[in-house]
Amino acid sequence: MVPRPEISAWRPQVAGVVEVFHAHFTEHAYPMHVHDAWTLLIVDDGAVRYHLDRHERGTPNDTVSLLPPRVPHNGSPATAHGFRKRVLYLDMTQLDETFIGAAVDGPDLTDPVLRTRVGQLHSALARPGDEFEAQSRLALIGERLRTHLRPGVPDTERPGGGVAHDLRDLLDARLVDGISLDEAARLVHAHPTHLVRAFSGAFGIPPHQYVMSRRVDLARRLLLGGQPAGEVATAAGFYDQSHLTRHFKRVLGTTPGRYARTAP
Repeated sequence: MVPRPEISAWRPQVAGVVEVFHAHFTEHAYPMHVHDAWTLLIVDDGAVRYHLDRHERGTPNDTVSLLPPRVPHNGSPATAHGFRKRVLYLDMTQLDETFIGAAVDGPDLTDPVLRTRVGQLHSALARPGDEFEAQSRLALIGERLRTHLRPGVPDTERPGGGVAHDLRDLLDARLVDGISLDEAARLVHAHPTHLVRAFSGAFGIPPHQYVMSRRVDLARRLLLGGQPAGEVATAAGFYDQSHLTRHFKRVLGTTPGRYARTAP
């Protein structure tokens, strides 16, 4: 009996990502088809064989494949046990039409750093409340893709301290309410990718990690002040209590409830 395909798909609350699609196929073969978005594909198990612009291509598990919009392609398992893949569909704000030709010529990218970053973005997109992290990771992925498709052309400005401090002030001011990376970039007049790099270079920590550590710090103060753990999550800017617990334990090695009980 042929195993049924395992599929999950959702549209995240992250600008630029049209859809997230995870699937495990053993026998399914895609016919020739097109998308209106960029297809960013990684394979976790097995391999995919496909045709793009009449050329046979393949995606093993150490490769990132970038298939351009409106260019027909198909896809089928390249191994007997099928393949397990994760796909991001990105809109044209991430890569414009000028990159399509280069993607047709070289869609399969052997880049361990890019492969790791795409995997990290998938993980962030699966966690409610970590949208700012996902936005930051997407910005760096877009920069690396553009570098592959247009080598030798600088993508953004060099990091500078001014916008880094402006962003830190903005993140502090919007700590509880939160802010998207695109809005922050507009307010400090910088490209989102440049903003992430400038902040990380100036302070040694990416902006999403800075925000979460500040929120954990605020949660600590509220817990020690006697506020119930169930109320602290929202008061400190977290999506929900499980979101607070995950980041609290990552930073402090214990849960909010246990931490609160240590107070005299």
